[in-house]
Amino acid sequence: MPAQTPAPIEAGPHHRVEVLDPHSHRFAVTLTIAEPAAKQRVALPVWIPGSYLVREFSQHLMHISAQQAGQSVALRQLDKNSWQAANRAGAPLVLRAEFYAYDASVRTAWLDASRGFFNPTSLCLRVLGQEDRPHTLELAENSHTKGWQVATALVPQKIRRSGFGSYQASGYDELADNPVEMGRFWSGSFKVRGVPHRFVVSGAGAWFDGERLLRDTQRIVETQMAFWHGAKDKPAFDRYVFMLYATDDGYGGLEHRHSTALIAKRADLPRLPGPDAVPGATEPALKATDGYTQLLGLISHEYFHTWNVKRLRPAEFKRYDYDRENHTELLWFFEGFTSYYDDLLLRRAGLVTPAVYLQLLTKTANQVLQTPGRAVQSVAQASFEAWTKYYRVQENTPNATVSYYTKGALVAACIDLTLRLEGQSNLDEVMRALWQRCEGGPMKEADLLAVLRRLGGRDFGPDIQAWVHGTAELPLADKLRALGLQATDEPAALPQRLGLRVTEGAAGIAIKTVLHGSVAAAAGLAAGDEWLGIELDPLNEAGHTEGWRVHKLDDVVMYLGPRRQLTALVARDKRLLRLPLSWPAPASSLKVALPTAPAEGAPWKAWLG
Repeated sequence: MPAQTPAPIEAGPHHRVEVLDPHSHRFAVTLTIAEPAAKQRVALPVWIPGSYLVREFSQHLMHISAQQAGQSVALRQLDKNSWQAANRAGAPLVLRAEFYAYDASVRTAWLDASRGFFNPTSLCLRVLGQEDRPHTLELAENSHTKGWQVATALVPQKIRRSGFGSYQASGYDELADNPVEMGRFWSGSFKVRGVPHRFVVSGAGAWFDGERLLRDTQRIVETQMAFWHGAKDKPAFDRYVFMLYATDDGYGGLEHRHSTALIAKRADLPRLPGPDAVPGATEPALKATDGYTQLLGLISHEYFHTWNVKRLRPAEFKRYDYDRENHTELLWFFEGFTSYYDDLLLRRAGLVTPAVYLQLLTKTANQVLQTPGRAVQSVAQASFEAWTKYYRVQENTPNATVSYYTKGALVAACIDLTLRLEGQSNLDEVMRALWQRCEGGPMKEADLLAVLRRLGGRDFGPDIQAWVHGTAELPLADKLRALGLQATDEPAALPQRLGLRVTEGAAGIAIKTVLHGSVAAAAGLAAGDEWLGIELDPLNEAGHTEGWRVHKLDDVVMYLGPRRQLTALVARDKRLLRLPLSWPAPASSLKVALPTAPAEGAPWKAWLG
């Protein structure tokens, strides 16, 4: 590693991050500990808050060494993510490390010739015993970063116009909670209630309509600030940065106290009018199936987390333990309720129509109804077991688990509609009361129950026990009907009727999952099978047995005709199997819609704003 300019002596740890080689995707990090303890220990986190999986960030550490007073100091690795230096106390200790950064997700670190991104949890070692001291992050410029800019929500200490320079954090927790984007990116900004918001987009083309994204995001921000703080109160933060990486195929986000990191498909960004556009034409109305609608929902979701999980948070997250799993049963509330409000607040911001919102709610409801695991795992269990199940998706996941995002959102909807139908309160008031009760800090399920009892006028314990800690079906459809909306059955999609999740293509039908209790499971189909063709008995005595190659499930329907029985020709581990299959009876899924003749003053109108 090339020689580094000595960092200024600070009372707390000083991290200097430099682009070492973008083509081999390597960052260089110099950690200066001004006042080390004797035999100082350091550690790298094994996970990042908001993404509940041990990710072993130390796997990307390529080299680490230590010096004190210009002399090499031995470093002994104690376990998978911590080291101890053979140093003396007092004199500054300098550690130099190289990290490989080639994960384009929002959770880790990325570096190539056009863009750099990192979460400090991936590059910045914790100095054990000094976590609460002030920390400094220095972002160094060099020939690799010529023309680049920096975006981060860290408080600047001494920076250049490009954003490179030094930033400060009150401690390691604040440092860890502030990702850094660097490169050539689009940037825009706005203020709401005096709070500056910056939006940067990396990877977009010249056709990208940044002004529309900025306008729509501002409406989301205004709506959410009003949700949490009413008409006048100031929010609990003084700055915010949205960092969006536009890629060919990706989706996701990770929340932070003053920022969020987002990934979306490039094709889902709003676009400037094309050459054939009509001058003065209005922007196209959003549809539930639009990628841009999904992107706005993601922005809404992560911004809602600024209150719900980053400040109001599980009591178990009062102080993060970066060395191991941090279990809680409350992700159904913090992720699920956020998932409920992300699309609902798009509606209240006027970004989608009531009809479009109900389509989005229908999609969430059917995702849960089409998951057999909802009868196996409670949503509280799903929260606790996120570390071992939710983020470790495999072929049996839908049969064994339920999502605390989707079912948690439906639990929120059931509570909200119950409160509204009983005429006592609503979930908006409950959320604000929880914020006040817990002073925007750690909370327990008992806090939610206490607020529900006070505002709802009765004990909601049995409801929470059934909906959250049990596996009974949720009464969503009944409550929607009672609110004056249509909640009806419609024919289920063919994969759901068969009990399959597949990918279709020229090579045939690749089976990813077989749902328990389905006709596909009864026939013996299994995940990993290739469904190549079908054999059919003749329709009359003069006929012959038919055989057909199939590439998609619709082919099966076409060739089956009026028959109810077929034999699936399947390849499994290069063996050919003949599996008799009985065609399923008609099945249905839920459809939620506006009434054809809306009544004046119908209660659903207040709900949807």
